[in-house]
Amino acid sequence: MEYILLVISAIIVNNVVLAQFLGICPFLGVSNKVNTALGMAGAVTFVIVLATMVTYLIQVYVLQKLGIAFMQTITFILVIAALVQMVEIILKKISQPLYQALGIFLPLITTNCAVLGVALLVIKKNYNLLEGVVFGGSTALGFGLALIILAGIREQLELANIPRGMRGVPISLVTAGILALAFMGFTGIVK
Repeated sequence: MEYILLVISAIIVNNVVLAQFLGICPFLGVSNKVNTALGMAGAVTFVIVLATMVTYLIQVYVLQKLGIAFMQTITFILVIAALVQMVEIILKKISQPLYQALGIFLPLITTNCAVLGVALLVIKKNYNLLEGVVFGGSTALGFGLALIILAGIREQLELANIPRGMRGVPISLVTAGILALAFMGFTGIVK
């Protein structure tokens, strides 16, 4: 039951983009088309789950054992950047179609603060490895859900007659705000 609550909380109630405001740049930048949003959501999910596992293991078995837990942030940044590069190289060698499908999204994930934020939250909330992976995967799914919903809305807004001053980024910000309010309606479900 704890894991179900953790999943619901991470996806809907404490959505990483709409409630915690992590990953706003790709949220607004890649949400023009649903296809692009799907690609980014898949890539982010893969990297967040992988980064959560690796950073947790490094925190517990290296940083804490050596008494240098204060090096956490810089270590996590370096680990995430290295992971993204390794995943990119491995995918290029092993699965060229998947590599081409992810395209530019993999390098962009290196600068997505949601990846670092999830890794840090797993440590801050004292999750074990399994809880951390469930939390990371659920958070990534919540990011993807919000991204895909916003992309769908933005595609529909292209067909609407919007005043010239509100086109583009202004209407996207207003839409994201309304979407955040809609997700906020789920706040009472779980802690």
